[in-house]
Amino acid sequence: MRNELNELATFAMVARERSFTRAAAKLGVSQSALSHTIRGLEERLELHLLARTTKSVAPTAAGAALLKDLSPALEQIALALDRARSVRRRPAGRLRIVMSRSAAVMVLLPRLTAFAEAYPDIVLDVVTVTGPVDLVAGEFDAGIQLGEYIQKDMIAVRVTPELRLAVVGSPSYFSSRSLPQKPKDLSDHRCITLRLPGGPYRWEFERRRQSVTISVNGPLIIDDTHLVIQAALAGAGLGFVYEEQVAEDIAKRRLIRVLEDWTPPIPGFFLYYPSRQHQPSALSALVNALRLS
Repeated sequence: MRNELNELATFAMVARERSFTRAAAKLGVSQSALSHTIRGLEERLELHLLARTTKSVAPTAAGAALLKDLSPALEQIALALDRARSVRRRPAGRLRIVMSRSAAVMVLLPRLTAFAEAYPDIVLDVVTVTGPVDLVAGEFDAGIQLGEYIQKDMIAVRVTPELRLAVVGSPSYFSSRSLPQKPKDLSDHRCITLRLPGGPYRWEFERRRQSVTISVNGPLIIDDTHLVIQAALAGAGLGFVYEEQVAEDIAKRRLIRVLEDWTPPIPGFFLYYPSRQHQPSALSALVNALRLS
């Protein structure tokens, strides 16, 4: 099919130009190669398509009929190719992106209005999940994930500074309980557990190069950190969430933070995608908009 399209496009160029010399110059090939292509097409079709003299070239009746039928199709192909190229030249089209709800709230939403105004022809199709995702298998253009979970063969662009986790509980919860001083004290507390694809998240702590991982227990296991925060505010138990998510609640004493010296910084969020080769301009625009300056 590829060879047939090439032959037909070559024939159409010669028939329109009525000159092998001009057609060869426009196509960037030699006149002998052009003649060879036309002869091959005529032999295959068993039709004489071009009448040639030493001074001129003109379509035969069969050639003129073929050119009339071909012209709309070739124009449509040229238009389709131009549209395809414009996807890279002009930021437009749909981008499928996968991320956690926390990443959507902390990274994407604060910059979404400015991005939408700057690139009105781009549609962000966002899917929220918990845990890492295979971009290629899921047919996603990009994702936002914590740096520690991104595969090494991905292109990763930092979109937040380092983050910290915070253990928090409401004043009403602590009204009848002592504040935990070290991670093992959590065994005496109700803890709200975050469910990940591999199972409940085990709370990880570190201080002075001492690492501790705790399997907590409590009345609730959920898969959304924002619901963890709401449950903590309601006094259901202790939550383990991103510091940024509860900074205002801590400042206004709606939540009390504990074990702060056991929560060192962790890698922040990164926008990641499979390859830089032939990157759509819409993805380039998103990378530039979210990149941490």
